[in-house]
Amino acid sequence: MSIAIMSDIHGNLEALTAVFEYLTKHGIDNIYCLGDIVGYGPNPNECVELIASKCERVVIGNHDHAVLGLTSTEYFNDFAKISTQWTREHLTGENRHFLEKLDFVYEENQLMLVHSSPSDPKAWSYILSEIDAQYEFAYFKQPLCFIGHSHFPVVFHNRGWSRDELIQIENRNKYIVNVGSVGQPRDGNPLSTFCIYHPDKKQIEYVRVDYDVQKTCEKIIKAGLPNFLAERLTRGY
Repeated sequence: MSIAIMSDIHGNLEALTAVFEYLTKHGIDNIYCLGDIVGYGPNPNECVELIASKCERVVIGNHDHAVLGLTSTEYFNDFAKISTQWTREHLTGENRHFLEKLDFVYEENQLMLVHSSPSDPKAWSYILSEIDAQYEFAYFKQPLCFIGHSHFPVVFHNRGWSRDELIQIENRNKYIVNVGSVGQPRDGNPLSTFCIYHPDKKQIEYVRVDYDVQKTCEKIIKAGLPNFLAERLTRGY
């Protein structure tokens, strides 16, 4: 059974809706989420509610944690600090409660889910290079670890890295798979990005989906959030 794995929705309802429409069209209803459901975007409540209703497994991200007041925003940039405060003021009690119940890590026999890094999920460290990845391989026993956090889709493995759209999983190798971002891509491509894991084929497939970016931008500005948060969506970084 194929599993869709997504991350970093960041309150972008248009992007999330487009991704779910794609998954429905392709008959994929086994869905995991790696966190950062909120932050930056104008629809935190709607996004939390969709994730809660449609995702089988969800782990918490640093922006989710910060909105709850459990992670300091000291090292956030000004735009992240502003959006965190805005989200705190607009998040419903029910949706806050959903985020409060999320764990940092989820594990199965073949995979681990974590927002940032397996070595210390609460530190919110980034895995950005082969050197970072080689260090992290020792901290999970499964062949696959799916992460988000950097918003940059890339697969690290024992022998290097790849940005191919389709990755063939080889026996005895370990993989750290950054699934990219649904709601705020940062690799220069504004299309919403996520992964589909095909256990039977031993493949990881990257999918990019178009959505109504302009509508999201207009909602960001109308909400009184920084214009930069709208502008970056059109550029994909």
